Amino acid sequence: MHADLSRLTFRPERRYSAVVAQQGRVQLDADLNEQTAIQLHQARTLAADLIGRHGGPRDAPGFRIEYLGGRHDIDTLNIHGGRYYVDGILCDATRPARGTPVPDENAEESDAPAEEPPAHWTYWDQPDAFRDPEKPGDRLPSPAQAPFVVYLNVWERAVSAAEDPALREVALGAAMPDTAARVKVVWQVLPLSLAELNIEDAEPAKEDVRAAFDKWAERQAAPSARLAARSKRPDHADEDPCLVKPDARYRGPENQLYRVEVHAGGEAKDATFKWSRENGSVVFPVDEIDGTWVQLASLGHDDKLDLDVGDHVEVVDTAYASRLEPLPLLRVEELDLPGRRVRLSAEPDQHIGRLPHLHPFLRRWDHHESPRHKGRTTSLKSGAVPVTEGEWLHLEDGVEVYFAKGGTYRTGDHWIIPARTATGSVEWPVDPARRPLLQATAGIARHFAPLALVKGEYGVVDLRRSFNPLASSIPAADEATLAAEEQAAREERAAEDPSRGRSQTTAEAEAAVEGDE
Repeated sequence: MHADLSRLTFRPERRYSAVVAQQGRVQLDADLNEQTAIQLHQARTLAADLIGRHGGPRDAPGFRIEYLGGRHDIDTLNIHGGRYYVDGILCDATRPARGTPVPDENAEESDAPAEEPPAHWTYWDQPDAFRDPEKPGDRLPSPAQAPFVVYLNVWERAVSAAEDPALREVALGAAMPDTAARVKVVWQVLPLSLAELNIEDAEPAKEDVRAAFDKWAERQAAPSARLAARSKRPDHADEDPCLVKPDARYRGPENQLYRVEVHAGGEAKDATFKWSRENGSVVFPVDEIDGTWVQLASLGHDDKLDLDVGDHVEVVDTAYASRLEPLPLLRVEELDLPGRRVRLSAEPDQHIGRLPHLHPFLRRWDHHESPRHKGRTTSLKSGAVPVTEGEWLHLEDGVEVYFAKGGTYRTGDHWIIPARTATGSVEWPVDPARRPLLQATAGIARHFAPLALVKGEYGVVDLRRSFNPLASSIPAADEATLAAEEQAAREERAAEDPSRGRSQTTAEAEAAVEGDE
């Protein structure tokens, strides 16, 4: 997640069940975040063990798919509300009801009320997919030509106050930095052709589609890219020994959390990456984009968290972050600090950053050029660093990374590398010989579930699964036992205190006598 963190310490293989705070100790964000991660891991593991890979409650299963095509200007899907679990992650398709505004005192009685939105989502307005009818790749396939599968894509991403201003406590003042970030469950209903599932039958059985989808999901959820990191003292380390220890391999003056993130995915020859020494958390809310000039709502609080000429930035908004489709990184060419403006090397994409309700912002990345290796430097590709496999690549201050050969890369996947001045090194798993170990990505973890097989005029085949609630009525035998136990308890109380132990029948009889009198 893009957040200002010290490090991430949760490791499920360690089997920790709780974080225990000790008196008189320093509180760290990593400890609090690990406790949250432990509880979330336990809850989702339990849900997945009980439910299976995916399923919804039988009385309120969510994501029922209804296909609307043919007679409409553009084909769409109705996504009906309810809950559904994918690998233990709760996805809720219930559409929030719009609030009722206070009537306008000056409005005429004949003014028609605003039209209520539908009670369900559609393919085009689902909250986190941001499908665009103008993009051919976003349009639904034609079921008249071939049936297609509709599936649920689920993952999580971080949201900061730059994207959701409601997270900021205004009582702290405008100059105060934001507080905690949030992690959001992103669900997207997307189409998938039978050819991508390796299904040749035009009329496949439901279980055959489910089995083929499970195989496809396993391939998609298991990225092959691996990376190792290390710190190596440069051959000509001439930093001031008063600031950096002479024998330090990590030469930075401050503790950092490096983030190496895949920008453009694909095979190594096409893939690029970007890196940040602040875990990609340095962002600047955007007020307006005018050509290559970007008006910012605020600048950084100090030189470390500010922008400078030569920095590479990414224009981000809610739609861009959710679609995970890379656009060229742009270079800061000029600063207008009094006016809170920056001039970029090119005009941002017309589809990004122009809608205020999507909360656009700039995200700063800290690479300035491709890493040098054996005296040569390769140029950046669309502002990002080309992936080079099988070689150690120098980032800065002695931090180096190594991409394993034969990897396949996905946009948004990333690795986290803590660098510490106390040890003069980076924290990374090593073998007994102190050789860095190749690691799979720290995220993004993607989860998939089939929802429906759309066959056009022949209907929609539901591929969802459901589960029954565990609770049920108490058996009659148990009711009799409970009644006997309650009667025995009353008799026991009566023996101890006759005035309190009168039976209900006796009390009713006495009340009846008093009434006759």
